[in-house]
Amino acid sequence: MTYALARRLLFLLPAETAHAAALTAIDAARATGLLARLVPAPPADPRTVMGLRFANPVGLAAGLDKNADHVDALGGLGFGFVEVGTVTPRAQPGNPRPRLFRIPAEGALINRMGFNNKGVNHAVARLERRRFDGIVGVNIGKNRDTPLERAFDDYRLCLKRVHPVADYVTVNVSSPNTPGLRSLQSGSALDRLLGGLAEVRARLEACSNRRVPLLVKIAPDIDARGIETMATGLRRHGFDGAIATNTTADHAAVAGHRYADEEGGLSGAPVFERSTEVLRQLAAALDGTLPVIGVGGIDSGADAAAKRTAGAELVQLYTGLIYRGPALVREAAEALRKHGAQED
Repeated sequence: MTYALARRLLFLLPAETAHAAALTAIDAARATGLLARLVPAPPADPRTVMGLRFANPVGLAAGLDKNADHVDALGGLGFGFVEVGTVTPRAQPGNPRPRLFRIPAEGALINRMGFNNKGVNHAVARLERRRFDGIVGVNIGKNRDTPLERAFDDYRLCLKRVHPVADYVTVNVSSPNTPGLRSLQSGSALDRLLGGLAEVRARLEACSNRRVPLLVKIAPDIDARGIETMATGLRRHGFDGAIATNTTADHAAVAGHRYADEEGGLSGAPVFERSTEVLRQLAAALDGTLPVIGVGGIDSGADAAAKRTAGAELVQLYTGLIYRGPALVREAAEALRKHGAQED
């Protein structure tokens, strides 16, 4: 069955139901050996970033596998790395359904999932049993009912729990679906959070003799001053990189569409230009001192290469994968391999 046909069938279902059905199908395909026959591996293109060896520079963004329940199967799609989460200290249901909406005409999604997940302990247990030998990152956040002034406690707990099983950890302060969360990506709140987590990581590293890179994921709605503040904070506190960007709260690009007025973060093709500009500005502000992972609106190999041109060391896919299927992973990997050859 081609992905085009599978997508037609999946798109007959509500978006969140289709999401679960697709993950179940990928798990089944892996278990029967069918996945390896249907999805050819991308060309080898190893990259060393943040001291980690990536088989290729194309990763899966957080959000698709919130609980680390499908890492082995998703890794079988050819990704060089997989990021799971967002996980929070305690399990939480997220926002009421429906909370995920497709806008096929624009290659876009709007979601207001709200960090629905089974809790950090569940994710850790799953990652302890993973067989995927690629890089796995864990995206961490705070529980919805944790006051902002106590947010650090949630991030600290999650970092401690995932440190033994994560290859890197992403601090999510940019989701638009947890009230007030984005206030943590600027000013004194950002400085306290980054400084506190850097201290926690240092203690964990001393005890385990294992360094786990720390990154921050930022919003596409951040302004130039915020980008400079973020770059300064990342360097000051010894973070290892950043991910640009999360979804946008600005729905102007899909105005007039059926779900345009739904609350939540917009992802997919409409966010490509803005997310790439934020990536470019952040990479320039960091001036090569730290790597940036580019994500947002990639639905072709050319888009992946454009992220690289803008300053990304690695890229991640999500919404494009929904619309294009596993072929996008290989296409993006091949484009980046050719781009790298041209740079050399």
